[in-house]
Amino acid sequence: MATVGSDLYSSFEIGSISKALTGMLYRDATESGLISPSTVLRDLLPLDGHGEVGSVTLSSLAIHRSGLPGLPPGMHPLRRNMRFLTRGDNPYGDSLTELLEQTRDVRLGTPRTRYSNLGFQLLGHAVANAAGGTYGRLLRDVMGAGFSTPANADDLGPMDLRGSSRFGRPVPAWVGEALAPAGGIRASITTMRDFLRAVLDGTTRGLTALDPVAEFTPRVSIGAGWITLRYKDRDITWHNGSTGGFSSWIGVDRDAGTGVVVLSAAHRSVDRQGFRLLTEFTTPGTAPPPPAITGG
Repeated sequence: MATVGSDLYSSFEIGSISKALTGMLYRDATESGLISPSTVLRDLLPLDGHGEVGSVTLSSLAIHRSGLPGLPPGMHPLRRNMRFLTRGDNPYGDSLTELLEQTRDVRLGTPRTRYSNLGFQLLGHAVANAAGGTYGRLLRDVMGAGFSTPANADDLGPMDLRGSSRFGRPVPAWVGEALAPAGGIRASITTMRDFLRAVLDGTTRGLTALDPVAEFTPRVSIGAGWITLRYKDRDITWHNGSTGGFSSWIGVDRDAGTGVVVLSAAHRSVDRQGFRLLTEFTTPGTAPPPPAITGG
């Protein structure tokens, strides 16, 4: 494990790697019988009178085939994105109550692959409701106490790093109760290392989330949130993350038993580094280093 510019316990925004964790919470809940893949959102969330969104199944959310848009129109995403670009505002600060109101009268599109933050937000909160608590509590109960889900900037502490834009400017934290299952989780490299080890040794819960169950794009498959593709003649299961001030990548070669995590407190993609490191660690005859790297 290596660090550059931070220590082993500083907390990073892991962005959409949150979806991979949410997929595991979903699979763990289905395996325990708490929910089923055919459970619909209205069975778990207060969506009476919200129109079509209540009929969406959890299984379709987990593979980005629910027909939901990437974000709800009621959130005014273009307006928020403009405020982020011009003023640096956090575009995701909503409560769960506000998110559910934004889904009112959302129209479902064709149930084809469409990457949806909204879908994973609803999936995570639905599973948490089924478990009788909040998403953050469920995450820590199942995946470990090292993960945090700050609802607002006041929840951040001295170990929570502040990210920077690709130009080096400080960026406000992307926090929000609603955001957590899709992109609002924070973790240190130590927490992510321990998580990765549990994935590789098969001791973590919800591990079947990594198993491909549907086509995501041509020659790319998806499990519950986790993506699998062929890279350098190897099957790599992975996810990345990007927020206003952070970038992240996690990937495993399950056949070889190797894995890599990259966390960065800068808005610059680390995908290339992640794939390269995992390929190097998996090369026959090369002793694999400890399974975690962080920079930034």
